[in-house]
Amino acid sequence: MTFNLFDTEERVLDEARLLRGRLADADPAVRDGVEALIGAYERGYREQRRLVRVSDRLQEQLATVNQELANRRREAEDALKRLEEAQETLVQSEKLASLGALVAGVAHEVNTPVGIALSCASHLSDATDRLRRSVEAGGPGRQEFRRYLETAGDTADLILANCRRAAELIQGFKQVAVDRVSAERRRFDLRSYLQEVLLSLQPRLRQAGHAVRVECPEGLKVDGDPGALSQIVTNLTLNSLLHAYGEGDRGTIAITVDRPSPDMVRLVHRDDGRGIAPECLPHVFDPFFTTRRGSGGTGLGLHIAYNLATGPLGGRLSLDSTPGQGTAVTLVFSETAPGGADGEVSA
Repeated sequence: MTFNLFDTEERVLDEARLLRGRLADADPAVRDGVEALIGAYERGYREQRRLVRVSDRLQEQLATVNQELANRRREAEDALKRLEEAQETLVQSEKLASLGALVAGVAHEVNTPVGIALSCASHLSDATDRLRRSVEAGGPGRQEFRRYLETAGDTADLILANCRRAAELIQGFKQVAVDRVSAERRRFDLRSYLQEVLLSLQPRLRQAGHAVRVECPEGLKVDGDPGALSQIVTNLTLNSLLHAYGEGDRGTIAITVDRPSPDMVRLVHRDDGRGIAPECLPHVFDPFFTTRRGSGGTGLGLHIAYNLATGPLGGRLSLDSTPGQGTAVTLVFSETAPGGADGEVSA
């Protein structure tokens, strides 16, 4: 059964036309009035039908527009999802790149004590061969034997000292590397951990001629995510190396730690470089914002640091800079990260 929207109007018009036929012999004035009334009603009826047709067309157009908007929205959501996935991939790539720098730095540092130990072992081997030949030739003299003992003692001391140094470097690297990839919380000494992190950056710092100064209270223990802290300090330091100094400049990066309150830790990373332009300050933590596009800057270093500071560490990160007077980045976080001493922290 089809519903007619204008059934009532059409029925009224039919009755009006019948009435007009019955008024054929009526007073002309009455006939003219009824005729005018019927004409006005017909015009209104036609206009109403026209408006309904226009409304139907508009409804169809609106439905088409809504469908198009829904399609565009789905496309935009898909594009946003792909962009977020690409951003996450870039962030992970940036983290792995800093971990690669850590590996390269530690490998460079370990190479020195291992090389010294190898040279000492080779020298001791040569001295032992000479002593063996002397024994086979009839026995060494007292003075020759004494020289050998002195050589053996000195080289053994050097070998032990450099092997211990290499072992310390490897152990520190293992802990920092595990922290970077595991995102597990633990309790650690902040001063020692900062020194381990900066050790991996020493080759880059020495190559550029920059010095790093660390001021941190002895015995300050932090319960949290050391990998997040390691990533933040690495990103801030590499950011200073890339942006703060020009070719041939020599500067100092200072990391100062204090306690603004009994349960809070404040870490200030400061360089004495060129500073940041005022118009750039509102965007320094935005993803992909960099003033060195195409020159090694990805725009993710400070963005990652900000997310780690406000996420796993449950703290806050702020930046202050004046052109020509350097840049200071302040990280304030709880001595015990969110989740409690035995809780879990999501990275």
